[in-house]
Amino acid sequence: MKLLTLNCHSWQEDSQHEKISTLADDIAEKSYDVIALQEVSQLIESETVQGLVKKDNFALVLLGELEKRGVSDYTLVWDFAHIGYDMYEEGVAILTKHPVVEEHRFFISKSHDQSYWKTRKIAGATISYKGKTFTFYSCHLGWWTDDEEPFQFQVDSLMEQVTPQSPFFLMGDFNNNALIRGEGYDYLLSKGLVDTFNEGVERDSGVTVQGNIAGWDENKVDLRIDLILSSEKMPVKSSRVIFNDDNKPVVSDHFGVEVLLGESN
Repeated sequence: MKLLTLNCHSWQEDSQHEKISTLADDIAEKSYDVIALQEVSQLIESETVQGLVKKDNFALVLLGELEKRGVSDYTLVWDFAHIGYDMYEEGVAILTKHPVVEEHRFFISKSHDQSYWKTRKIAGATISYKGKTFTFYSCHLGWWTDDEEPFQFQVDSLMEQVTPQSPFFLMGDFNNNALIRGEGYDYLLSKGLVDTFNEGVERDSGVTVQGNIAGWDENKVDLRIDLILSSEKMPVKSSRVIFNDDNKPVVSDHFGVEVLLGESN
């Protein structure tokens, strides 16, 4: 099974449509089974297409680019978390090419006020894969040091609402550096979660942010904050950072992470 997670920084990038094309090219090439996207935005004033999704929804535009490449088998699950930049409905998404058994949408922040930029929601999908069910959640959490919206509260809330009947994966931007001990990353692992990066037979540095970006305005160190965590230990062939200019061109202020599950040959 091939997995990809990426914080898209959607509609905030220079050469945005070119970067969407780069992302679509990679998805068409790799044929990921499940993709988790964060900061998936649409203009508040845009026309609604279906359900919550509007015509300029970043993920919907991406699906349009994939269709141009002959790829039309992805299902989109998206939810709106909060208003961003006073003009966007910003959310999280799951794309999958497997049958969706159940969709999941829930708040994990103390705030449920979607006009407040720290409000956090999760979007997820339970899929059928080779006769078994697996659940995937696209996650965009807050910061360890935030007193208004504590990271620990969000993790506790998340873990209370996940679907324990099937193996599950938490994929996304956790805003906590895995290279720092005693903070958010270790708190996640204390919940029994397994970092697929640590299980990878092949892996790189795992660094997904270099320098300062939105939310990390004074950052001067490398960050590994985009993760793919699983509810149980399983074989991982590889964990690689992507869209970092070494492995595909940059498409966002975050790099992505691609994980290939299964036994090594």
